[in-house]
Amino acid sequence: MMPLSPNGTPYFRPSTHAQGLANYPHARIVSSGNVRTMYVSGTSSRRGDGTFVGAERSKDETGRTSLHLDVRLQTEAVLSNIGDIIRGATDGKAGMENVVETTVFLVNMERDYEGMNDEWNRVWPDAALAPARTTVEVRALPRPEILVEIKCVALLP
Repeated sequence: MMPLSPNGTPYFRPSTHAQGLANYPHARIVSSGNVRTMYVSGTSSRRGDGTFVGAERSKDETGRTSLHLDVRLQTEAVLSNIGDIIRGATDGKAGMENVVETTVFLVNMERDYEGMNDEWNRVWPDAALAPARTTVEVRALPRPEILVEIKCVALLP
């Protein structure tokens, strides 16, 4: 981890994972008394090579390229990426069970809510153990390959 700054300690995933286009950490940890809180930046299904899980390009017989998007695959990858961020920033001492609040951003609520929610329920099958959640539809996310992005807050041991 990097040294503490006035707004907490930043965490950047190892260089094998792509950094976004803007300058911000994957997460930031803030300590206040006995409490350590992690704020995880908006996370997508982006792989380390800059491609996206659940966003595959293909060419048809005329040579036209099309983009095939799958919100279920993307949501599964987003939640996995968030878990990796939390475990990485805490040397494995915390995980998805430490998440207390999330905001889910979808580009198409009507089409994608059910698929996103099904994957969410695989990670948190018990509603009593799931974090608080707000889900909103947004006009767009930073790349056309992204259907879902999630940011969250976790309380750390």
